[in-house]
Amino acid sequence: MLQTAGEKVADYLETNRSLLLNNWSSKVIVGATDPYKDVVRLNGSLMLDLVIACSRDLRVDEDSLRHFAQKVAMERIKSNASIGDFIYNVTIGRSEILDHMMRVDLPMDALHPVWHTINGTFDTFLYFAVHHYTDINNRKIAEQSSFIEQSHKDKLTILGQMSSSFVHEFRNPLTSVIGFVQLLQEKYPTLEYLDVMSKELNELRFRINQFLLVSKRGDDHKERSDFEMDRVVDETLEFLYPMIVSARVTITLDVDDSIHLRGYPDEIRQVLINIIMNSLDALSACKEKQITINAHTHPGQVILSISNNGPPIPPHMMQTIFEPFVTSKELGTGIGLYLCRKIVLRHNGAIECESNDDVTTFRITLPNT
Repeated sequence: MLQTAGEKVADYLETNRSLLLNNWSSKVIVGATDPYKDVVRLNGSLMLDLVIACSRDLRVDEDSLRHFAQKVAMERIKSNASIGDFIYNVTIGRSEILDHMMRVDLPMDALHPVWHTINGTFDTFLYFAVHHYTDINNRKIAEQSSFIEQSHKDKLTILGQMSSSFVHEFRNPLTSVIGFVQLLQEKYPTLEYLDVMSKELNELRFRINQFLLVSKRGDDHKERSDFEMDRVVDETLEFLYPMIVSARVTITLDVDDSIHLRGYPDEIRQVLINIIMNSLDALSACKEKQITINAHTHPGQVILSISNNGPPIPPHMMQTIFEPFVTSKELGTGIGLYLCRKIVLRHNGAIECESNDDVTTFRITLPNT
């Protein structure tokens, strides 16, 4: 009985198995510490068996390829091997086999269907292997990310509980000290340094209130109320007026007086205070200091923007500025912008930041009532 082209190729590959595997083994990339380095040649031999079998039948055995590919992919994951190195090794094996095929005494038109089948075998193997490798690796990364995120949340919870306990204990004597300083100011209005003490104590109280807001879980049953955006902006600027004047900053307002929102006006005021205070800090070294506040309605939304012409936020910080304890200030707490995001999310809104050499803008989007 005459042999088919596939059978001739299969017999030739089987006869030259050792030479082919030796050539392939000398070119593959395998780490010295790879726990499966002794299995690599065996895998090459098993792959050759599958290629020989499909050459005889001119049919790709997908079930066998899937099982084998998933086994190899799992070994590559356990060894922390590069997927690039793995694909390179498989490609080298394919090249060796196709190179040996050309030595079979058959015309090209007879070799073509066998060539096509072997290529299909390698393509199918790579598809199953890379798919399985990627799927398992992604699940592994997701599990690690979930664990890290949960650990981070647990640490933040503990830190929040400790901070809340501390600031509650600290706020009561601080309130008493502030009260006595006010009494001294009334009794001795010309006494030196009382205004400095009052300013620093109020700043400390502001920071303490920030920590208390961060530690809250939003379950204090506080009722939402209707409020006007322009009024909240005006109240914020009035509160910060001494700092704005001292910093010699020009404020430009463009706030639609028809904007009505429903939520927690004291919290929105806190967001404005944090962002404007950050802007004042950013402008400290600038000659011309400008803060622009815009608030306008869009279909179903209110867009509030606060911009300053200070230096840009470093690119490496842009992805993390709303995370807790991230700050570029030497004495910063890193909770101001985190608190802003927390409050905005509590109002079913979104906050983002854009920064370049000309302007830094914080843009807050809130649902329009």
